[in-house]
Amino acid sequence: MTVFEFEGRIPEIAESSYVFHNATVIGAVRIGENVWIGPGAVIRGDYGEIIVGDGTAVEDNCVIHARPGERTIIGKNVTLGHSCVIHTAEIDDNAVIGMKSVVTDFAKVGKWAVVAEGSVVRKGQSVPQDTIVGGVPAKEIAAVKDDFKVQWADYKKNYQSFCVRYKENLREKK
Repeated sequence: MTVFEFEGRIPEIAESSYVFHNATVIGAVRIGENVWIGPGAVIRGDYGEIIVGDGTAVEDNCVIHARPGERTIIGKNVTLGHSCVIHTAEIDDNAVIGMKSVVTDFAKVGKWAVVAEGSVVRKGQSVPQDTIVGGVPAKEIAAVKDDFKVQWADYKKNYQSFCVRYKENLREKK
C-alpha cells in the first residue's frame, strides 16, 4: 500500500483493514475496521478530510476526495463500486454506489440508498433512505426492497472477508 503523510496530516488505518499495494491513501484519512480498499483506489485527504466507516468496500479505481476544509464521510458497510468518484459528499450506512457513478459536492446518499451504475448525484442533491436513483442527473427509479437488503448484506460480507483473505493468500506471481 502507498500511504503518505502530507503537511502533518497522517492517515489512520485500522489493523483489520486491507489496502491494496497500488492503492494510495494521503493525509487526513481515517479508515475503520474491516475496510477493503481495492487496486488503484485513491483516497486523498490532502486539504480536506476523509472518513471511511467500518465494513466498507472501496473497489478498484475509486477516487475519494474533499474540498479544502471540508469532509467526505462514508458510512459503515457501504459499497463503492469500481471507478466511482465521491467528492465532498456523505454516504450513509449500507448504501451502494454503482460502478462509474459520481457523487459530488455536498450531496448526501441515505441509508440503504442505491445509486445505479454510471449515475451522477449532483451538487447538494439528497438521495433519500431506501431509494434507488439512476441517470444523469440521478432521479428516483424505485424503492429498495427487503430482499435486496438481505442479498446485499451477504455480498458486503464477501469484501469484508477479503481483508483477511488478501493478507493471508495474495501472492505476486513471478
